Amino acid sequence: MLELISAGGSNIGQWFVNLWNSTGFKADFSYYAENGYKLGIWGLLIMIAIGCFLIYLAVVKKYEPNLLLGIAFGLLLINIPGAYNALYGTYGYTFTETATGAVLASNTLANLCSHYGIVADGYTQAQLVEQITQVISANSGIAVEAIDVSYEVVADFGLFYYIYKGVEWVIFPPLIFLGIGAMTDFGPLIANPKSLLLGAAAQLGIFLALLVALLIGFTPAEAAAIGIIGGADGPTAIYVTSKLAPELLSAIAIAAYSYMALVPVIQPPIMKLLTTKKERRIKMEQLRPVSKKEKVIFPIAVTALVGIFLPSALPLIGMLMLGNLFKESGVVPRLVKTAGNEMINIITILLGFIVGSKAYAPVFLQLSTLKIIVLGVFAFAMGTVGGVLLGKLMCKITKGKINPLIGAAGVSAVPMAARVAQDVGRKEDPENYLLMHAMGPNVAGVIGSAVAAGVLLAIIPFIG
Repeated sequence: MLELISAGGSNIGQWFVNLWNSTGFKADFSYYAENGYKLGIWGLLIMIAIGCFLIYLAVVKKYEPNLLLGIAFGLLLINIPGAYNALYGTYGYTFTETATGAVLASNTLANLCSHYGIVADGYTQAQLVEQITQVISANSGIAVEAIDVSYEVVADFGLFYYIYKGVEWVIFPPLIFLGIGAMTDFGPLIANPKSLLLGAAAQLGIFLALLVALLIGFTPAEAAAIGIIGGADGPTAIYVTSKLAPELLSAIAIAAYSYMALVPVIQPPIMKLLTTKKERRIKMEQLRPVSKKEKVIFPIAVTALVGIFLPSALPLIGMLMLGNLFKESGVVPRLVKTAGNEMINIITILLGFIVGSKAYAPVFLQLSTLKIIVLGVFAFAMGTVGGVLLGKLMCKITKGKINPLIGAAGVSAVPMAARVAQDVGRKEDPENYLLMHAMGPNVAGVIGSAVAAGVLLAIIPFIG
């Protein structure tokens, strides 16, 4: 024992050096600095402040706390200096052959330099990567131009690395839709099929934001991912972004969920601007009763119809309708309870903080992020405008039988958008009850955003 202590004593200084090097004070930003990030540790502190503000909105203002609280804490957690490597793993470089995708080498930069006999002193990371690429090219006979290099986790894979696979492999969003389907009543939409038009009109924001994003320099894939924010549906935004522009996931997901949480702030001014006091006071006739047979046929018919014309939307629409079929069949109450409670709650927890954890300061604090935030507001606002304007048109066509306010609920964000329509209407007339009427466009918006996602996924790969 004494010998062990004696031997250890000679290394005790190195132990403290290793401990110091493992702290957040020694966080390495060299890769990001070479790629334009200049804020260093101050960027982390800015993001921590943003995380605290989002926690305030969730806890004090109660803005969509089930979603926002997890996102905010994940954002705060990942920006604690030194936390990124501990939660995701050790970052390094992976070299792959472009044509086949075969991995030629993958390790930390230090280990790669040691393996290939490259002296690291005096060179930037970019220069070292270039040297390694040339050595790999010479050894493998593959042209330098045919080798792709990516910066990613290569060792010590952490907890968040594995949880994020639920997003990367597009598992979480469809499961969220399964739970939403188990909690959703499509009765108001079935009773008033015209509501489907309002849900479709509210997707206007998606395509307008896409066009603007293209005009200011985003690629078609990036523009589509940004535009989907206008659907006001977080899982759909994550689904599309994961497939088309995963590098924008943190900015788009946070924008989508934040604007969903801010529906009571963003929508009412637009609704009041576009409608008259008389229109807001319109009382709508009570909806007809919907039979169980209609409710059972509806998810089957929607799945078949969408599946034939737009198979790319099936992962979302199919799971949404499966959950709804569970609910309306009345024969699987345990499955309905699990899908609508335990499962969706677990996925919401995991999805929330893992999306927030992608808002790492060196990646998030860029000009492109600010553009996405602004375009997200534009997309959401235009979606509200599209729904309300069609509502006004339908009001005129039906000679005042439809309150235009319910069109704003077509942006999805179930059921908050429907509640906002109800609240705005009741401020003009406390006896006006629009909630059930607004739920028709609201659930139609869920279908509409998923269909819009399918359209984008079907056409963008051919454009990009």
